[in-house]
Parts: sequence; structure tokens; C-alpha cells
Amino acid sequence: MELMDKTYDLAALPEIAALLAEQVSHFEVVTFEGDLGAGKTTLIKALCQVLGVTEMVSSPTFALVNEYEASQLGNRKKIYHIDLYRLKGEDEAIAAGIEDHFFSGDLCLVEWPARAAGIIPDNALHVMLDSPDIDHRHIRVVSGKN
Repeated sequence: MELMDKTYDLAALPEIAALLAEQVSHFEVVTFEGDLGAGKTTLIKALCQVLGVTEMVSSPTFALVNEYEASQLGNRKKIYHIDLYRLKGEDEAIAAGIEDHFFSGDLCLVEWPARAAGIIPDNALHVMLDSPDIDHRHIRVVSGKN
């Protein structure tokens, strides 16, 4: 089911993050897809701020997983920011313990989910981003298999 389909300028990022925060509260796994430079990490930073993360949010490309404490997630307090870019497949993701995070009950924000598509839960929320020009981003959000 499509939940959002918008083109926005970068000044509207806080508003888009707030709209997305309303959606992610109903999911445990949220995937972020888009080319390099499409704005995945930038959107996740803005989303984490809305969700009450006060520490610095950065790309976990080399660490694979960054963990943040969030004050605006209800009963859930942790956000796992996962970046699968460096992985060669699902076996590496499983060996790294990524799948365990998906069933932790906490919120998982996953960049580059196609690297381990087979372990992404069917009920995940999917955020697709692209950059039609230097000043704008397009976001499409769907629930379930996209």
C-alpha cells in the first residue's frame, strides 16, 4: 500500500521527516533505497531527530550498525541504523547478526536493503528516494513487499 509519494525541496526535509515518523511508528523495519547521493542518510538523520535522538547520527557504512537512543518511540527506545552497502549478500548479513536486529522489537532503519533482500521481513516499510535535480528529492513510501 502506498503511503506517500512526494517531490520536495531540501528546505522541506524536516516536514517530510515528521510525516515519515508517523509512518515508522507502526513498523519495526524500514528500508531506504536509492542511488548514491539520493539522500538516504540525510533523511535518516532528520527522521532520528524527530524521533528524539540527541546524539550524532552518521552513516554506519563501515560499522554496519549504529545504535541510537530515541525518546519519541513509545515503548521502543532504540534505533538501529543499518547500512548493508559493503555486504556481498545475505550470508554475510546473517553472519554479521543483522537479522537479529530485525526481530529485536526495536526500530531498524536499513540502507541498501537489496544487498540482503531475502532477510528483510515481508511486513517492512519501504522508502524509495531519488534526486530529480540538485535541489529536490522524490520520496515514495509503501508498506509490505514493494
